[in-house]
Amino acid sequence: MKAGRRPLRGLLLALAVAIAALAYALGQGHLRIEDRWKPWTPLRIDDRPNLLTPLKLRRLAHDAPLCRAVLATTGFRYTALPDRETGPGCGFDNAVQIRATGVAVGAPFSLSCRAAVSLALWERHSLQPEARARLGQPVARIEHFGSYACRNVYGRPDARRSRHATADAFDVAGFVLADGRRIRVRGDWDGDSAEARFLHAVHRGACRWFDTVLGPDYNAAHADHLHLDRGRFGLCR
Repeated sequence: MKAGRRPLRGLLLALAVAIAALAYALGQGHLRIEDRWKPWTPLRIDDRPNLLTPLKLRRLAHDAPLCRAVLATTGFRYTALPDRETGPGCGFDNAVQIRATGVAVGAPFSLSCRAAVSLALWERHSLQPEARARLGQPVARIEHFGSYACRNVYGRPDARRSRHATADAFDVAGFVLADGRRIRVRGDWDGDSAEARFLHAVHRGACRWFDTVLGPDYNAAHADHLHLDRGRFGLCR
């Protein structure tokens, strides 16, 4: 038994020495690691995503001041909203009313800070790159069906509360490109057109930043929009 422990002790010692050497190199400035690879540094919207990005995003749900600080770097035009309760299981805290993201959005909408940061990541790292690559134009406007609403899932009286009831969900109906082209989920989702491929790509891209993403392939209730939400469940359909 003692002989069997020796290799393990040697491995642990080598690991401890390696960690100490790494810490020393970092402390002396001999080794530089980009902030995006440091688990303890805040999320930066413009940084190229990596394995730590979802961890940093998740942290914002439990740190309201940090979430607000990150949101302030997005370039969104918004107004902070006072925390409120509008009914049983309805209301929001640490939420904002968004007047514009990196693009026009039409009617302002309310989102929790954590959902707003997810929206910024999606727009920066999926929506705009996909639009330029697949359609040759950036998105100039997001068309939507709103966000906050004190209601149950599908409006059914016996269902659980929707993530819309806590301002954690946003429904995207379509997009207008810089050249004026209009792309709608209803009408452009099916088929093999460039518009359809774009919609499917941004749907998949949203699954990186939101917990639940639902579209026309999920059910008839989502035939005309993409539902994006931050919540307890993980579902990409």
